[in-house]
Amino acid sequence: MEMDSRKQKILEAVVLDYIETAEPVGSRTISKKYNLGVSSATIRNEMADLEEMGLIEQPHTSAGRVPSDAGYRYYVDYLMSQNDIQEEAKKLIQQAMQDKQQQVGDVLRDSMKMLAEVTNCTTVMMLDGRKGSTLQLLQLLLVEPGKALMVIIMENDKIENRFLEIPKTMTKEDLELVSMMINQNLKGLKVDDWQRNILENIFQNLTRQRQVVDCALDMLSSILNIQDTDQKIYLDGGLNMLSQPEFKDVNKVKSLLQSLNQKDVLTQLMEADNETGITVKIGAETGLDEVKDCSVIVANYKVKGETVGKVGLIGPTRMDYATAVAMLNTMAETLEEAYKENE
Repeated sequence: MEMDSRKQKILEAVVLDYIETAEPVGSRTISKKYNLGVSSATIRNEMADLEEMGLIEQPHTSAGRVPSDAGYRYYVDYLMSQNDIQEEAKKLIQQAMQDKQQQVGDVLRDSMKMLAEVTNCTTVMMLDGRKGSTLQLLQLLLVEPGKALMVIIMENDKIENRFLEIPKTMTKEDLELVSMMINQNLKGLKVDDWQRNILENIFQNLTRQRQVVDCALDMLSSILNIQDTDQKIYLDGGLNMLSQPEFKDVNKVKSLLQSLNQKDVLTQLMEADNETGITVKIGAETGLDEVKDCSVIVANYKVKGETVGKVGLIGPTRMDYATAVAMLNTMAETLEEAYKENE
């Protein structure tokens, strides 16, 4: 949408003032509060043009205007500057991460609680189901002729034990060799990362033990690929909606909170447009009538290069987008840096 710089400045002023006050914004207010170098009459004419463009609207018969969903979208895409809150945000997030031995999920939950307090929005965290573990150590132990015990240690020190039927001619030394070759080639890898040349290397070096290798790899693949498809969803700051002027109607906020307690609603809201960066959905863009008066900002989080889940902020369309986006960006960077240090 083509727009000259004066209209852009006036639209930005309307958005920022409405975010701050929750009151319709008039031309005189913009003229007094924002040094745009033009008269109130000029601002009034420009606001009329912005209204025709569908970027601002008149909620009732007062002279004031408020941003439309399209106006917020233009502001987020073209006018918004990220707030300089990096040091403050880092300090708060680091406080939430004082126990660096916590699991990733615990760190994210502490951080989302902090986000709810700072932004006065509702925060949502969705942790992905485990999509296969990595091998840390495999050990084959001879129990008796024809039987071996396979001990598998996965990430997060999870241990699995399985018995294997093996040829009675297999010795303790054979099993040690198989264990060594599998560890050398597959340690730190998920099944999806096993490459043909890696497997060929194992088989070429263990021709005599091929039967044991086949059985061990099949069982190892099955164990590492255990799926936890039940996504875990956490909500914090739900009652923050009660403090927003848009939700003074108790029935309205009750309906909203009921919707946010439905897993399918939250799953749709937390759908991100891309694997990296921030996704902003404004009003009707959420695709859900129950939350048409809200906006959602979603960030994917990666730890050690792997996406572990998503964290989102839900608030009124009048939410402070610049602060919310800056907080989520900084949170992502801080989490990633912290876990790199702990590798």
